[in-house]
Amino acid sequence: MMMSNKTGLAQSDSTNNSVDISDATPPSSGIAAERDLALRIIATVALIYALDWAQSFVISLLLGILLTYTLNPLVEWLGKIRIPRAVAATVVMAIVIWGILFGAYSLRGQIQSIITQLPEAASKLSAEMLRMQKGSLSNIQKMQNAATTVEKATNTVADTLPAQRTTHVVINSGPFKVGNFLWAGSKGVLVFIGQAMMVIFLAYFLLLSGDTFKRKLVRLAGPTLSRKKITVNMLDDINNSIQNYMFMLLLTNVLLGLLTWVALSWLGLENAGAWAAAAALLHLIPYFGPMVTAIVTGMAAFLQFDSLLMAASVGGISLAIATFIGIFVTTWLTGRIAQMNSAAVFVSLLFWTWLWGIWGMLLSIPIIVITKVISEHVEELHPIAELLGNNNQSKGPA
Repeated sequence: MMMSNKTGLAQSDSTNNSVDISDATPPSSGIAAERDLALRIIATVALIYALDWAQSFVISLLLGILLTYTLNPLVEWLGKIRIPRAVAATVVMAIVIWGILFGAYSLRGQIQSIITQLPEAASKLSAEMLRMQKGSLSNIQKMQNAATTVEKATNTVADTLPAQRTTHVVINSGPFKVGNFLWAGSKGVLVFIGQAMMVIFLAYFLLLSGDTFKRKLVRLAGPTLSRKKITVNMLDDINNSIQNYMFMLLLTNVLLGLLTWVALSWLGLENAGAWAAAAALLHLIPYFGPMVTAIVTGMAAFLQFDSLLMAASVGGISLAIATFIGIFVTTWLTGRIAQMNSAAVFVSLLFWTWLWGIWGMLLSIPIIVITKVISEHVEELHPIAELLGNNNQSKGPA
């Protein structure tokens, strides 16, 4: 009996000790979780700073990769008919460059006409604004008059107070020189041409390499067959998603350009071809591109017809075409391609626009598509894939 009592006491002591140890475990795990969260936040901030600091390189790299994904199906199709890959890549890149140069040369007259009309447009808009100001007072003008009255009353009170000695600092910025302005503009054009050449050469060399980088990434994924299989599936999904998205962009923008050209020609707007090409290019920028197109075409119509009704008609039709293409065509195709959450797409657009400006607008959707595909294949990133995915899409088996 004594032995059994001692054994029971020993077991109870060991149980109490285990309880004490288990009770002491959560604080250390909580500290580790907080440390891990802090490290993740620091890494995220460092990544955002690095993307901002190296934006010229990263933007050129992403544009080259997207151009490669777009042209790779043509190169592979030429390879299927026994054409060497080097020759196929050279032919495809030559066709692309020739198409860009031919399009710019064909529209050079209309573009030059628009540029020569800019001084007249500025003077006409200024005269129209002065004419509107001479009419009845608007709400803004009433607010300005009220502000002027308050300012006069404040100055009257300030004059009754004892004068204080103040020092005024005047910064002389120097006279405006047209030569400096033109030199700054020419430098910007040269930088743009240099980056465009870098993107073209990068896409050309990536097309020449074929599946070389894919094989290297699979080799670096790890020794296990499961990791290699996950990497292959992830790269294939990225390839299919980006190719389908770029094809969708090409299809919708060409359709929008044709419809805009037909509508503006029917309305009698001059340089309809140049405005249609600009509308197709601006449609690459989600949400904001169609708004800019409507405003610019409306101003062009007002300058030509000297009628606010005609300006509203031209701007409204261009916006209606962009809305139709964006809602009924682009949204449907994007939903079938990537099953993206529209709110997440808009937040991504705001973030990348804040980080990279106009290039962030163009690259935001491809970046979020790639992020979603990678998150779907990496178990630790599944919450990100769930956040970016469409809420209405059907879930697979658990």
